[in-house]
Amino acid sequence: MCAKILNKVNIENRRAKFDYQFIEKLVAGMILTGTEIKSIREGKAALVDSYCYFRNNELFIKNMNISEYSEGTHYNHEPNRERKLLLNKLELNKLQKKMKDQGLTIIPVRLFISDSGYAKLEIALAKGKKEFDKRESIKKRDIERETSRKF
Repeated sequence: MCAKILNKVNIENRRAKFDYQFIEKLVAGMILTGTEIKSIREGKAALVDSYCYFRNNELFIKNMNISEYSEGTHYNHEPNRERKLLLNKLELNKLQKKMKDQGLTIIPVRLFISDSGYAKLEIALAKGKKEFDKRESIKKRDIERETSRKF
C-alpha cells in the first residue's frame, strides 16, 4: 500500500500581475528532465523575468530558473535552459494569431504540480501596462487594504 504524497507546489509570478494586463490564460505541460521535476517538487523554481516565444510553430519558455537538484550528480540539469511547452495544435495556432497584434506577449503566471503528478505551467496572453495603469493598480490595492482594516 502506498500513500499518496500531497504536493502543494504553487510558484507564482507576482510581478506579472503588476506589469501586465491578462487577456487569456491557458495551462500548458512542460518537457522536463528528472532532476528538474525533483527540484520543482522541492519548490526551487522562479518565474521572474521569464517569457514564452514561438520557434518553428512550437512554444518555448526562456529564463525560467529551476535550481539544480541538491542530490543530483553530474547528470544535473542546467538551471536556465529553454524548455518546450506542450499545448495542442489548436491552442498554439490561436496564440500565434493573437501574438501578431502589437504589444502582446506570452508570460508564465504560475507553476504547479497537477493532481496526476505532472508539472504544469499557467501562461497568459498579456498586454504590458503603462506607468499610469500601474499607479492605478497601486491605488486600488491600497484602498482595498484600508477598507479591510476598518472592518
